[in-house]
Amino acid sequence: MNNWRERITTDPAQCGGRPCIRGMRIRVVDILDLLASGLTQEQILQELPDLEPGDIEAALKYAGSKLDHAIIAA
Repeated sequence: MNNWRERITTDPAQCGGRPCIRGMRIRVVDILDLLASGLTQEQILQELPDLEPGDIEAALKYAGSKLDHAIIAA
């Protein structure tokens, strides 16, 4: 998915500026918490019908981008 960054939005007036999915009040961390709790992507899509499969992938890629950092070897 090349456009995952387009699915992640931040707005200081919404959810305290935390990253959300496509301007909705579904935070990236909410999706990650559901996955960590053991729900499948299909179960999450049933629980949150406004989500699309690409939104879950975008949340995972967003999290990965925040954890990925260069390692400088001396």
